[in-house]
Amino acid sequence: MRHGEILLITLIGLSVAMLGPGCARTRSSSGQWASLSPDQLSPTQRAQWERAVAARDDLFGQLMTRLQAAIEQQGTASAISVCQQEAPKIARAVGEARGLSIGRTSWKLRNPKNLPPAWATALVEARTEGPSALAHPDGRLGALLPIRLKEQCLTCHGAAEAIPAEVRTALKARYPDDQATGFAEGDLRGWFWVEVPPG
Repeated sequence: MRHGEILLITLIGLSVAMLGPGCARTRSSSGQWASLSPDQLSPTQRAQWERAVAARDDLFGQLMTRLQAAIEQQGTASAISVCQQEAPKIARAVGEARGLSIGRTSWKLRNPKNLPPAWATALVEARTEGPSALAHPDGRLGALLPIRLKEQCLTCHGAAEAIPAEVRTALKARYPDDQATGFAEGDLRGWFWVEVPPG
């Protein structure tokens, strides 16, 4: 075996060893992402993770405030237009203000535009229950943060027969291919995904 081949095999072995047993590799169209457990995050990645969680909290807080106001002022069915028209704008504003990308996704989509980013696709398909962190070699960090269904969300996401008629009508008009019903309180509804640029 030539020196160059030995060096290549050694480097591959070191790379695998450095990843450790808790670090799985997943592919995306833009390169390799490594799935990390919380104890594997470097100080820089920990800071990125905290930015991701803060952005999630910001988006969730703004969205819930807007939904509650719409429901109080115009009735439950108005929540659907908030989710369709305003939620993406709120997500963009939060992302721009915090210097990252953020959105919502699920394996049971209501809005077909809410597909997960490539790095999160396998985790979404696996219905990952807990928070997940993924690191890209270029320094980006991806965070996938679960959304659990709250009682007040059942009006739009619960069992089809329990959803009020006016809400069902609005859903059918805005989302003819809606898949996001049939949930119970506490169920995994989907995730917030956040992509934080290199720190």
